[in-house]
Amino acid sequence: QVQLVESGGGLVQEGGSLGLSCAVSGSIFTIDAMGWYRQAPGKKRELVARITSDGSTNYGDAVKGRFAISRDNGKNTVYLQMNRLKPEDTAVYYCNGNITYYSDGYAYPNDYWGQGIQVTVSS
Repeated sequence: QVQLVESGGGLVQEGGSLGLSCAVSGSIFTIDAMGWYRQAPGKKRELVARITSDGSTNYGDAVKGRFAISRDNGKNTVYLQMNRLKPEDTAVYYCNGNITYYSDGYAYPNDYWGQGIQVTVSS
């Protein structure tokens, strides 16, 4: 099986910075696109940023120019650097990955989510 474990969340003041990490572990065959999504109370889950296996990125409109996604394929880890944070960035942030794992000689592509990590920006 595959696990995604996020780290790095917490409380930060408006205008500050915070970095998130998501490490993938398990019987990994390939890791394709990975991304970060967030969900604030009473709102739908939304895209924050996404990165393909070859490094192409796209961002949600709310974070363009402030957040940066990157990945280290050797470490099976994706990062999110969040700068100039605003109170409206407060949410639970989820790591997502399109991952193929292998078991008993077969490869199984699937979509995986981390457990989520809280980011709170105070005004």
